[in-house]
Amino acid sequence: MPAQSSFRLGSWLKAPIRSEIGTLSLVGALQDTRGINPKSMRVLGSYALIFIRSGKGRYRDAHGQDLAFQAGDAILVFPDLAHAYGPLPGGRWEQIYTVFHGPQFELLQEAGILSPDNPLWRLGPVAHWQHRLEEIFWGDAPRSEAEAARTLGRFSSLITDMAATQAEAQRSPREAWLGESMHLLAEPSAHGWLSPQEAAQRVGLSYENFRKLFAKHVGESPGAFQKRRRIEHACAMIYQSSRSFKDLADEHGFCDVFHFSKAFTQVMGESPSAYRKRVNGK
Repeated sequence: MPAQSSFRLGSWLKAPIRSEIGTLSLVGALQDTRGINPKSMRVLGSYALIFIRSGKGRYRDAHGQDLAFQAGDAILVFPDLAHAYGPLPGGRWEQIYTVFHGPQFELLQEAGILSPDNPLWRLGPVAHWQHRLEEIFWGDAPRSEAEAARTLGRFSSLITDMAATQAEAQRSPREAWLGESMHLLAEPSAHGWLSPQEAAQRVGLSYENFRKLFAKHVGESPGAFQKRRRIEHACAMIYQSSRSFKDLADEHGFCDVFHFSKAFTQVMGESPSAYRKRVNGK
C-alpha cells in the first residue's frame, strides 16, 4: 500500500534521545523491506517495538514462537533473544520501528508488562497508534535532560497503554461486558456519545455496579475514561484538520467551548489552542 502523504518514511530522530531512565536509539518508518531471514535470526542487543502499519507476515524467535502478524499488531524484540520477522512471500508492508534500552524498560520487563513469552500484541486500529507514536517523536528534538526524560516517559506510557490494550483483548468471555463497555464509551454512536448510564444499561448492569466494576478493571471511572477518549478524538481532529473549537465541542458532547477547553486542559495538560500550535509546528 503506498504511503499516505502525511506519513513520513525514514528516520524520525536526528540523534538518540538519552536520559537517566533510558535511551531511544532509533525511531522511524520503513516500507517494503525484505525482513529478517528465519534461517539466520538476528540478535539485536536492545529492546525494539515494531508497529505494523500495513501488510502481513510472520514472527519467529529462539524460544520457538512462530506467530502470524498483520496491520495493527506490534512485534516486541528483547535483548539477546534471537528472532526474525518479515512479510509473507511477495507481500508488501510498512512498519514504524523504535529501538530502546535502559532501566525504565528493564523495570517494565520485571513487572511483566514486557515479556518474551508474549512478543506479539494485537492492537489496532492503525490510525490511533500511529498518531500516538507520531505525537511523541515528530517535532523538535529534546534540548535538555528534562525534555529527554519527558519523551522517554511518554514513550514508556505508550508501551503501558499498548500492553493494557493487549490484556483487554485477552480477557475471558465472562468479562466480555468490559470490552463492549469500553467500545460504547470510546466511540460515538450514530446519535452521539452514550452516557455511562446508557452504556451500563446496554451491557445489562445497574449503573452503580457497572461503575464499581469498570473502575476496578480499568483503573478509572467510566466518566473519566470517556472524557479522555473524547479528548483523544478531538486531538486527532485538531491534528488532521482546521475545525473550529466550537465544532469540536459540539461533536464531542461538550455543552460549549469553555467546558471543552477545560476538559482538554485537564487531560492533555495544555489548552486546545496550545496543542494546535504545537502539532502544527507553529
